Amino acid sequence: MPLTLRPHVSATDTDDGMVLLDEASGSYYQLNPVGALILRALMDGADTDRAASAIAARYQVSRAQAADDIAALRAALREAGLVTR
Repeated sequence: MPLTLRPHVSATDTDDGMVLLDEASGSYYQLNPVGALILRALMDGADTDRAASAIAARYQVSRAQAADDIAALRAALREAGLVTR
């Protein structure tokens, strides 16, 4: 199941990645290009393994590091109340 933004959260691509606006709280969150790529992949239904492979290939990092980064971003998005899954 893909990761989904909560209904009160909007996402906008920027030159430097992506900005998320939590309209309920008025808070903005900025994702760098890697964070934006991870979020897009998860929202498109990629699982952690597939997203980690894509990140590792594109940014020349280990799959383990990419998987750790994905888990950290997913946890931060959940903690901030920005995603439903």
